[in-house]
Amino acid sequence: MVQAYILIQTEVGKATAVAQSISEIPGVLQAEDVTGPYDVIVRAEADTVDDLGRLVVAKIQQVEGITRTLTCPVVHL
Repeated sequence: MVQAYILIQTEVGKATAVAQSISEIPGVLQAEDVTGPYDVIVRAEADTVDDLGRLVVAKIQQVEGITRTLTCPVVHL
């Protein structure tokens, strides 16, 4: 399994709706509204890095209200 944190910027006032919509996507473990330079932080998992990329591009980035994402894969050193 590959896990990642996905940092999301949203349109003004859309963070709660975006987090709620994303939390319903299979593969998403958690979606939280936060303050700071990002509006929502998501923890997600997939079988492979390619599957993770497909999850982000085909599912998460399609949620209305998202303006930018930054995917940070978890590494175990």
